[in-house]
Amino acid sequence: MREAFLPFCKPSIGDAEIAAVREVLRSGWITTGARSAEFEAAFAAHVGAPHAVALASGTGGMHIVLKALGVGPGDEVITPSMTWVSTVNLAVLAGATPVFVDVDRDTLMVTPETVARAVTDRTRLIVPVHFAGAAADVDPIRDGVAGRPIAVVEDAAHAVGTACRGRRIGAVGTSIFSFHPIKNITTGEGGMVCSDDAALVERLRRLKFHGLGVDAHDRQMQGRAPQAEVVEPGYKYNMTDIAAAIGLVQLRRVETFNRRRAELAARYRERLEPIDEIIPLRDPPYPATHSWHLFIVRLDIDKAGFSRDDFMARLKQRHIGTGLHFRAVHLQKYYAQQMGMRRGMLPHTEWNSDRICSLPLFPDMTGEDVDEVVDAIKEAIAAG
Repeated sequence: MREAFLPFCKPSIGDAEIAAVREVLRSGWITTGARSAEFEAAFAAHVGAPHAVALASGTGGMHIVLKALGVGPGDEVITPSMTWVSTVNLAVLAGATPVFVDVDRDTLMVTPETVARAVTDRTRLIVPVHFAGAAADVDPIRDGVAGRPIAVVEDAAHAVGTACRGRRIGAVGTSIFSFHPIKNITTGEGGMVCSDDAALVERLRRLKFHGLGVDAHDRQMQGRAPQAEVVEPGYKYNMTDIAAAIGLVQLRRVETFNRRRAELAARYRERLEPIDEIIPLRDPPYPATHSWHLFIVRLDIDKAGFSRDDFMARLKQRHIGTGLHFRAVHLQKYYAQQMGMRRGMLPHTEWNSDRICSLPLFPDMTGEDVDEVVDAIKEAIAAG
């Protein structure tokens, strides 16, 4: 058994990130400024997007996108239940109704067919989720609602570096990325909205900082531009230059990070293949580049004879950290008790929600770390 605990995730922060933050701290300008603008431009170029808006979090990005699109009472928002709760929470807080669609049992992503069956005259927004670094098939979803007043906004929180059909996620349409510490790159906390809709981007820039109609800060004045005034009520979701400085360095390293993640994932797949109690995810059947944000497995609880929660506890006893991405949103307390959601609505989602487990995966791991995780899994299963 390992002596040192192996965390589920650990951000890869080096001397370059520390030096970048030090430079910003010494500059006298630490909130939104030149570094944030530079990070927006660099990230847009990386994914091939015409526009990018840097934010304090991906959740903040979803909030102002919902506001900008006018999603509210009477509207329906189609989303998988196999996702983080923030999108669903924000839709409900806006007064809209979440409409959950089931996922493919082995990719954990919605399909164009399941989404199409859920569209009604009240549908205002569809939020496909790129899952664990794999790409959802969004083009047919977008094509299916073309010409109708229905927006498609991609949840790309897991998809920094992911591509589909030769095009990086974020290049077309509107996508929301996250830079939380467990993501492929981090800014501590942070997010980015990429879009090819110039009018939407203009409004997002207002909404992210109090609804001010011009740039909130003047670098020469070191203060607020005198002509800045509120055009509409807005929020406080701007990214600081401290965070952006970290992001710029991380973005330069992302290709190296993702190559290492792919190497570790390949080693996991090879080592786990003989273990009957472990069920891997399946790659999508269309051309795509996986960024390996997470390495997710499912425990065959019938063969193992114990639950996923017991499995995670057994790995923790063996000094292996794990994650859970995700417990189905529609079965969580509020949605079950207050919105009438129930087990049986989404069979593939529920089957996976009871069995999924995220194994340690981060660029600073070694091959020996992977081997020790697999050995711990074998020991946990053998213990019966």
